[in-house]
Amino acid sequence: MMVFTANYKMEKRIFDTPQATARGFAEHFLKLHKENDKLSIALSGGSTPKILFDLLASEFKADFDWSKIHLYWGDERCVPPTDDDSNYKMTVDHLISEIDIPSSNVHRVLGENDPEGEAIRYGEKLANDLSEQVGLPVFDIVLLGIGGDGHTASIFPHEMGLMTDKRVCVIGTNPDSGQKRVTLTGPVINNAKVICFLATGNGKAEKIDEIFNKKDNYLAYPASHIHPTHGNLFWYLDQEAVSKSI
Repeated sequence: MMVFTANYKMEKRIFDTPQATARGFAEHFLKLHKENDKLSIALSGGSTPKILFDLLASEFKADFDWSKIHLYWGDERCVPPTDDDSNYKMTVDHLISEIDIPSSNVHRVLGENDPEGEAIRYGEKLANDLSEQVGLPVFDIVLLGIGGDGHTASIFPHEMGLMTDKRVCVIGTNPDSGQKRVTLTGPVINNAKVICFLATGNGKAEKIDEIFNKKDNYLAYPASHIHPTHGNLFWYLDQEAVSKSI
């Protein structure tokens, strides 16, 4: 593993493979768990979190006291929980069904509900459940991915206003499919104590290069605006993801 640091509380942790990348985050997650009585984590979807969840549900399963972990979601597609597009369903299939976690610790976005109403409901729930700083809820950990277009959570480049939106949750729209998604806003993500990107594969390499090296139109990418206001930022990456930037 290679570790690079920056002045604004950012670390890049680079591993050989997606599996090793997921393991690196799992070990970080476990360390935070041992240091804190309870943890709230906002999860993401995607292929690398799937590898992570499988790892947590097998090799790391017995290391966690899951009764002290509260699962939330950073974004969710507006589909029923049984739909294959559902981030919640993916988490159930690869993690929740395999661990002994109280159902009261699993706080899903109700993707089957009216999107605008659900964004309000989930935002209010987060405000009630979590501690508060600068008027916004504070997650212990926010797990993020980055898309090939530079989006993160469900904040896409054509909706950059969501990066500064004062609400807790809003609706993001996939520009290709038109699918609506409930997502945390930029200020809530940046309000977390620990923010971790998981990014693997060549498909992320171009945007990661532009963001890390401040190239071209990098500020047009939502992922480039993730800077914690009072926490720490970690990028967990494999060699392919940084193949253009190092």
